[in-house]
Amino acid sequence: MPPPVLADLAPEWVATLAYALVPELTTWRLTHPDGSMRFAKVDTTGRYPSLHHEAERMVWAAAYLLVPAVVLLEELDGSTVLITEGLPGRDATDPVWRGDLPRLVTALGRGLAVFHGAVGEEWCPFRFDLDRALDHVERRVATDDIDPAGFHPEHADLTPASALARLLATVPDTEDLVVCHGDYCPPNVLLSDGAVTGYVDLGELGVADRWWDIAIGGWSVGWNFGGEFEHIFYEGYGIAADPDRIGFHRLLYDLVS
Repeated sequence: MPPPVLADLAPEWVATLAYALVPELTTWRLTHPDGSMRFAKVDTTGRYPSLHHEAERMVWAAAYLLVPAVVLLEELDGSTVLITEGLPGRDATDPVWRGDLPRLVTALGRGLAVFHGAVGEEWCPFRFDLDRALDHVERRVATDDIDPAGFHPEHADLTPASALARLLATVPDTEDLVVCHGDYCPPNVLLSDGAVTGYVDLGELGVADRWWDIAIGGWSVGWNFGGEFEHIFYEGYGIAADPDRIGFHRLLYDLVS
């Protein structure tokens, strides 16, 4: 059953559930009688990153990237609702792409390279460089704000404190800063005819080392399609795998999230 707030904010649109990560954060496909389509995210708990964060990032990115246009952002009856225009294409987990996974994964790598090259990082007001990321993680560990049960299996032997110690011991000497998606994974990338047509779920967009996206993108390709496709993702991006940077950024991901 669609949330009642959608009937108030989009009265002429028919809502069907598109995605539910958790019951408190749902995404609804809105279809108008004229056939046009929008999407509505409804957050009932104020999760991080907030829909306010996502909306301001999409508004900024719209000048440079294929991202949804923001139609409405509203607080109503204890919920935050973000409505955006639809984009062409189907997300990379759609069964329609399963017939040629190498081509799909190559397109995902190329799509990330396009994202990183779209605008210089100096123009982006949202920052999550290494100093900020490490400060964030150190504060989370100090306040006991990390549940190690959420760690990826390859980090399952670590406590938050030992994970932080490993992270600090493996900090890269340099950063290669670009505008990162922040959660580059197959469900967040739309494609048509073998090419990326849009990027969604941009609540964590910001300037970071390009390996933040590359490492997590390759990880997610493995989760969704099999580890044997990970090298194709790097080839599509146009970069050689860097195991040290990949390992560092995946551990950072577990401690940041």
